[in-house]
Amino acid sequence: MDNSKPAQAPAAAATAVRRADSVAPTYRFTNAVLADARMAAAHRRERHQFRSRRDGMAQALRLIVQADGFLGLVAYRLKVRLRARRIPVLPWIAHRVAVASGQISIADSAVVHPGVNIPNGHVVIIGNVEVQPFVTLHPWVWLGPIGGEDTGPTIGPMAVIGTGAKVLGSIEIGAGARIGTNAVVLDDVPPNTTVVGMPAQPVAE
Repeated sequence: MDNSKPAQAPAAAATAVRRADSVAPTYRFTNAVLADARMAAAHRRERHQFRSRRDGMAQALRLIVQADGFLGLVAYRLKVRLRARRIPVLPWIAHRVAVASGQISIADSAVVHPGVNIPNGHVVIIGNVEVQPFVTLHPWVWLGPIGGEDTGPTIGPMAVIGTGAKVLGSIEIGAGARIGTNAVVLDDVPPNTTVVGMPAQPVAE
């Protein structure tokens, strides 16, 4: 009889909570929003070098109104900050705003670093997932564990996850990797590699 899974599940859950709690307070809400605004503006081919902090916040407010999904991402950032300050109820409200405005649902155990681009919303992240800076998540992306596990993927910096892609399991997506539209990724993807298909396979260069 294999008793390893019951012992591993609580350990994995504890690791997820420690990871989220340790990373979340390391950045200020405004810094995270400004980093996200730079990514969003660059994606839209707009001015993304802000002249000052005030200018940056003005651009962020503009993006909240104009860019699909940006309000949802800002609401997620607010939820993270409120949780770090152990404020009750308000994190739940911020989460509901993220879901209602941008269809963005990100689990408390996930870590989404500042400087991420979600141009059109419709993103679900569940479980112990890490999304590093300069990542773009296109619509209908799903990141999470597989097979009843707690740990999902780590998405490396500058990766692009295409529309409808599913990245599942405790895997690593390397820096600069590109995941094709509707791909289902179940294995590690090396840096600067493009994968497509179900299950995803590297594209021949």
